[in-house]
Amino acid sequence: MPGTDLRLRVLSYNIQVGLQTGHYGHYVTRAWRHALPAPGMHRNLDRIAELLRDYDFVAIQEADAGSLRTQFTNQVEYLARKAGFAHWGLSVTRDLRPVARHALAFLSRYAPAQVDEHVLPSTLPGRRAMRIVLGADAGGLQLLVAHLSLSRGAQHAQLDYLNRLVPAQGPVLLLGDLNCDAAALRLHAQASGGRLRVADETPLTFPSWQPRRSLDHILHTPELTLHRLHALPHPISDHLPLAAEVGLLLPP
Repeated sequence: MPGTDLRLRVLSYNIQVGLQTGHYGHYVTRAWRHALPAPGMHRNLDRIAELLRDYDFVAIQEADAGSLRTQFTNQVEYLARKAGFAHWGLSVTRDLRPVARHALAFLSRYAPAQVDEHVLPSTLPGRRAMRIVLGADAGGLQLLVAHLSLSRGAQHAQLDYLNRLVPAQGPVLLLGDLNCDAAALRLHAQASGGRLRVADETPLTFPSWQPRRSLDHILHTPELTLHRLHALPHPISDHLPLAAEVGLLLPP
């Protein structure tokens, strides 16, 4: 008896705390918005939530868990409520209360059977990953959500750590802002012998106003097929969101 082909729509988005960036000069002229409440933040979150409605699982980087700069709005909870997600979770990566609470997060239509937080190796603290294991209705799919460091040495150590979280068999996705291009990921995969695969073509996602680099990625193990990997024309953050459809064959 043949199994069932499950299709999930997934998205990875570095939302930059719901702050709009349109050119490099904004990093200087709008830097104050990372410490003080900014007009338009909630309006931008509403626009992001409207986009997220179409997906089954969303990996979020650079959210805020509720602080002065967001008028004490937990952005993950806000997006989950606005986009109609019953299941969500976050990991505070840098707690700078009361000014900022940096967070990594996920939203899911499927109920997680397990959620783990992992501190990634880094010279500077603040890099984490989340592992979300979905239930039998989603084939026990494991999803890793991560935001890697900028330095190549730290990225290698962090990718090694993430590879150790991938079991010898079973479907796994890694989603996030990995801060490196596909060539670096392929070299690491060859050197480490890990099971995570990099797409043949990786969309450009950074900077959002004139994309030139593929910093955001969705990697998968051989049990999964990746369809329609593409960046969305949604320039609010300095990164474009990265979307894909994932296929998984469920046992009969």
